[in-house]
Amino acid sequence: MILESYINGHWVKGDDSNTRNMYDAITGDVIGLTSTEGLDIASALQFGRDNGKALRDMTFQQRGNMIKKLALYLNKRKEQFYEISYKTGATRADSWVDIEGGFGNLFANASLRKLFPDQSYAVEGDAIDLSRGGRFMAHHILVPKKGVAVHINAFNFPVWGMLEKCAVNWMAGMPAVVLPAPQTAFLTEAVVREIINSGILPKGALQLLSGLTTSILDTVNSQDVVTFTGSAHTGRKLKVHPRLTEESVPFTMEADSLNASILGPDAVPGTPEFAIFIKEVRKEITSKCGQKCTAIRRVIVPENLMEDVQIALGKQLERTVIGDPKLREVRMGALINNDQRDAIKTQIAKIAQTADMVYGSTDTIEAMGADGAKGAFMSPIVMRENNPFKNTQVHEIEAFGPVTTLMPYNGVEEAIELAQMGKGSLVSSVVTADDAFAKAYTIEAASHHGRILTLNRDSAPQSTGHGSPLPLLVHGGPGRAGGGEEMGGIRGIKHYMQRCAVQGSPTSLTEITGIYQPNGDYKEAEQHPFAYHYEDIKPGMSLKTHKRTITDNDIQNFANLTWDHFYAHTDITSLDGSIFEKRTAHGYFIISAAAGLFVYPNKGPVSANYGLEDIRFLRPLYHNDTIYVRLTCKEKRERDVSGREHPSGIVKWYVEVFDAEPVDYENGKTDEEAEALVAVATILTMVEKKQTTFVEMTESRINNCLSKLNENTQPSWGTMTPQQMVEHLELTYRIAAGEIQDFEVATPEKVLDKVAATLWDYNKMPRDYNFPLYEAGIQPALQHKDLDEAKKAMLDARKAYLDFYKNNKKATTNNAVFGKLNKYEWYLMERKHLNHHFEQFNLID
Repeated sequence: MILESYINGHWVKGDDSNTRNMYDAITGDVIGLTSTEGLDIASALQFGRDNGKALRDMTFQQRGNMIKKLALYLNKRKEQFYEISYKTGATRADSWVDIEGGFGNLFANASLRKLFPDQSYAVEGDAIDLSRGGRFMAHHILVPKKGVAVHINAFNFPVWGMLEKCAVNWMAGMPAVVLPAPQTAFLTEAVVREIINSGILPKGALQLLSGLTTSILDTVNSQDVVTFTGSAHTGRKLKVHPRLTEESVPFTMEADSLNASILGPDAVPGTPEFAIFIKEVRKEITSKCGQKCTAIRRVIVPENLMEDVQIALGKQLERTVIGDPKLREVRMGALINNDQRDAIKTQIAKIAQTADMVYGSTDTIEAMGADGAKGAFMSPIVMRENNPFKNTQVHEIEAFGPVTTLMPYNGVEEAIELAQMGKGSLVSSVVTADDAFAKAYTIEAASHHGRILTLNRDSAPQSTGHGSPLPLLVHGGPGRAGGGEEMGGIRGIKHYMQRCAVQGSPTSLTEITGIYQPNGDYKEAEQHPFAYHYEDIKPGMSLKTHKRTITDNDIQNFANLTWDHFYAHTDITSLDGSIFEKRTAHGYFIISAAAGLFVYPNKGPVSANYGLEDIRFLRPLYHNDTIYVRLTCKEKRERDVSGREHPSGIVKWYVEVFDAEPVDYENGKTDEEAEALVAVATILTMVEKKQTTFVEMTESRINNCLSKLNENTQPSWGTMTPQQMVEHLELTYRIAAGEIQDFEVATPEKVLDKVAATLWDYNKMPRDYNFPLYEAGIQPALQHKDLDEAKKAMLDARKAYLDFYKNNKKATTNNAVFGKLNKYEWYLMERKHLNHHFEQFNLID
């Protein structure tokens, strides 16, 4: 069976003229074929470009939430991927790194939405003043490229390898075309099929080519981005493709490399660091059967510890059970196929021209639960090169499997030199309790590695390990490792965006960037800015406050209150030779006084002070100086809400403190010439969003809705009759008032807080939900003779509920779903609940 590709919005098969076999790594059986023959690759790339606008138009928050939703969707279906992954030779632990590591990458990149503005493009760095008066300036923006991200992936991580790249380009607003390695394309295809089935991504955001193709780079253009993961040899060939040069297409390569781990001289047998080192090397040899671009290929140890390391590592490897990865006892599965095993044996033979094999064998091995001859099983191999400066094969030849080589060093300089002889790697590690040694190695070796992990007894318990790239860190390396970068948090996202310098007036750039630029025109607010909800606040919205004169008593009282008795504030006899002329106001008093001028005292949408980002004191203020403040919206940022709080966003406010009657004491300038601006700061407030989902349920509105309800009113969903619905509402009011509490809360304790927090959001209640106090699917017997009597009873119950909380303001009563609720939470519950059922019977206008 030929594995399907997903291009141009459809699942299609290549023809059978040029197929490749896919094998079960455990049994050696053929499990399918791959082919892209006959597929229109050029049209697939163009399809992604043509449909990319949907992604580009989404804000970073929308993209991040989309990716998070996809991660949750896939995580619920992970077990089916584990079953498929066993065919790649991976154990459960190996597959966890690939499958759940891939999903984790989606989660991590989705969280980066918090670091971007609530718009489809980003603003980079600070504004640059291009004029002395601040009226001509520049800023850099980053916009999504209008092409596709072409990802050519290796076989060893068919899920993680795809998702770690796609998460980044999706966050940037760019579609992807994925070309997985044919050996494990069946697992990639299974994940892509679920992604497409989810309907979460917009059309064209993800396409899949299941099989090799030599033409995928023939039609890329300058708006596309190409990434490659695989062997350095193949990567170098792709890198010089004429089309990449002609169109100046960004190309990043992450290639297999000869990564090194260094044991510090202090880490002798018996120390925690020695045990950590042996464990880490053993793990990197056996994890994924050594088929990792980040695996430890060179083990560099002090010469006097070579025997100790060799013996200890051998003992650890002896305990490694090899066989069918489905078996609980098995710790190392198989290579991807027998072709890979043959290739590794060839590389081992080359290394063995000067190095000795001190552990393992290339002969057929006994595999638990499997046929060692048919499956691609291989023993862990440890080589020993005693002359690593003379014999350079170990620094040039990689056996991409469970193979590593021991080599000695004397002194940190030799360790650094040996590590650098690999000519660039993705990662190096150094295990030592001597931080001076760690520093000496790291600083000098960093030029040749994309990442360096320092391990000791403190960091090891929580370390992700030598071979684990992390989404928020750069993954890549110089030289042999490809010279490219993947992931890296915001750095990775920027790779798929075009940086553009924008010049103009501060007012123009405020509109373009969505961030208020100093000296830009103010937009005078019709009411206090703190009276607006998040959606109604715009960058540039501004308020000029009234004035306040700072007195000598203010300064001394602030010193006594804070215990800040710096001489400029409290000892005017010590001002000679200083920059101060008179008793000087504390900088933090100026900011506090400014807050007193601009803060809105009434309760409103601003729910909390969220922090202070920047603050600068430009010149001193003295007693009897008078200040006023200009408060201006600088920028808005979305935020995730967790727990019991209403949806809100973060608003950054640009605070300018002015001297109302400036005097330049030092230079003798007139009031008109003196600088009036004395301090600037950026403060953050948490501002609630508008609630537009529900109508407020006042007594008159409730009566109006009930007046429309009669015995013949039909629900839009569910099986309730009108009287059953009204009696259900009466029951809820009686529970709220504490009349009925003889029930157990149905929601499990471990998720109760999370469920209760949903009362605070602006989402409607689910339609298909069985009230836990009713027998599943069965409505209780009616309590009143007719609907009119039920309505009256419900309104009486509501009055009793309101009276209860009027007289017991701090009371809490149990709800069967949400647990203990206070007065305000019962109000939220009532609003949602009445909206839900009145909408069910079409009673709300």
